[in-house]
Amino acid sequence: MQTYYIVRHCQANGQSEDASLTPQGIAQSHALAQFFNGIHLNQIISSPYKRAIQTTEPLADAKQLEVQTDQRLSERVLSLKPMDDWFEKLKLSFMDLHLTCEGGESSLEAMNRIVEVLYEQINSGKDRTLFVTHGNIMSLLLKHADPTIGFKEWEKLSNPDVYVLNYFKPDHIEIERIWHK
Repeated sequence: MQTYYIVRHCQANGQSEDASLTPQGIAQSHALAQFFNGIHLNQIISSPYKRAIQTTEPLADAKQLEVQTDQRLSERVLSLKPMDDWFEKLKLSFMDLHLTCEGGESSLEAMNRIVEVLYEQINSGKDRTLFVTHGNIMSLLLKHADPTIGFKEWEKLSNPDVYVLNYFKPDHIEIERIWHK
């Protein structure tokens, strides 16, 4: 069995790539570091978005680990144009994984890129990796492991949120939410 952790970033003041953590988000990042105090980690890989990196900084300092970034952990782009009905489109995208909005990526495309990051770690034998990412893309990784996960589970994610993924050969992943607000 190989073990991985997937973390949704702490509370932020926006959705842009350079959005920072709020004061509450900064406090959450320290609580997250404390949460992982007794858990061994070999590496941390984060979305390059500022809020994701800030989420992991206290943990990386405590564990004396360098944070690696990977663009594939970035949030899914639903559309490049503002949409009044974005919430409904997002909901539909969990049922139709091929649904694409203008300039955006489908759920399947986003899922494939985050799954690729996970399987690179699995295939290299590197476990005890912590991934820091965003809500939509995180829920798509969870959906890969458990196809019953959908929009309702996305809605229930918190900032931050933490799941453990246990990989069993030949290709079975069990997931468990371990963060409790």
